[in-house]
Amino acid sequence: MTTAGQQAATASPAPGRAGLLARLVARPELGSLLGAGLVLAFFSLISDQFLSTLGAATWLDDSATLGIAAVAVALLMIGGEFDLSAGVMTASTALITSLLAVYAGWNVWAALAAALAFALAVGALNGWLVMRTGLPSFIVTLGTFLALQGLNLGVTRLVTGTVQVSGIRETDGYAQAGYLFASTVQVGGVPFPVSILWWVAVTAAASALLVRTRFGNWVFAIGGSAPSARQVGVPVVRSKVLLFMGTAAAAWLVGAINLMRYTTVQAGQGVGLEFQFIIAAVIGGCLMTGGYGSAVGASIGALIFGMARQGIVFARWNSDWFMLFLGAMLISAVLVNNAVRRRTERVRR
Repeated sequence: MTTAGQQAATASPAPGRAGLLARLVARPELGSLLGAGLVLAFFSLISDQFLSTLGAATWLDDSATLGIAAVAVALLMIGGEFDLSAGVMTASTALITSLLAVYAGWNVWAALAAALAFALAVGALNGWLVMRTGLPSFIVTLGTFLALQGLNLGVTRLVTGTVQVSGIRETDGYAQAGYLFASTVQVGGVPFPVSILWWVAVTAAASALLVRTRFGNWVFAIGGSAPSARQVGVPVVRSKVLLFMGTAAAAWLVGAINLMRYTTVQAGQGVGLEFQFIIAAVIGGCLMTGGYGSAVGASIGALIFGMARQGIVFARWNSDWFMLFLGAMLISAVLVNNAVRRRTERVRR
């Protein structure tokens, strides 16, 4: 005969195991990890080429540049803000680099440094305007988006007479910069772009910053409640300005990779990328309300993005279906994230 207490002990999971399960379910990247597994399995069944070395190089390359910016955007979203100028910033920095190198005769490294300084200045301006005016970051960065788009078109046409800049391959310093930003690494006889290594490095650095440093704690606190964070001594203004500057720096890196690889940049390039960055971060578990998310999750969101986009190509479907897939993924991600948030809040109580 067993007692009621023994029956309860037999039916209930061990406290340690239950705690581990609760922590796993509360992880922001869990949903995106499961989604990535499903997408991988689905397109592997549809196309034999998808899981080949060449296929993996293709969708990892597609995910890499998106993931670099998505990680920075995720940190900003955890801090409670958005940056709609990040997509156009990739083109702006590439244009500055190419115009200075090709038309002004600068060394490519000096041109890259000038473009980075410009990006950081715009990021700092975005952060400062958001904090000092109290306007939503959506409005402030939408204004920056429009201003940069106009500058890109106006300055490029004024200098070149067209809407594109090319010829950076013949400039001083291109060989070294091209090696750093656009070379390839042979794996199994297949060239993997070095942008994948940049993606991994940015994700690792952002994860360490977020979970291992005091600044990371500040980001979560600010995203959860900026007034409360300010009351306990968190430097809210400085932290948010730094987050906007981080997003701009990531956009500069994406712009440099694209410029060194394709050696031509269009003035209208980058429009729409900002939404892809945000979507990847949301699919990766970031809440639109701030205070919750992870850098790894944003990277996995970008991976899902890349696998789906290239998987449709491998399956020889009409690319129009990608937007349907993306919309379904976004809605699913938001629903999963909301469910996880409610569960996490119950666990905390």
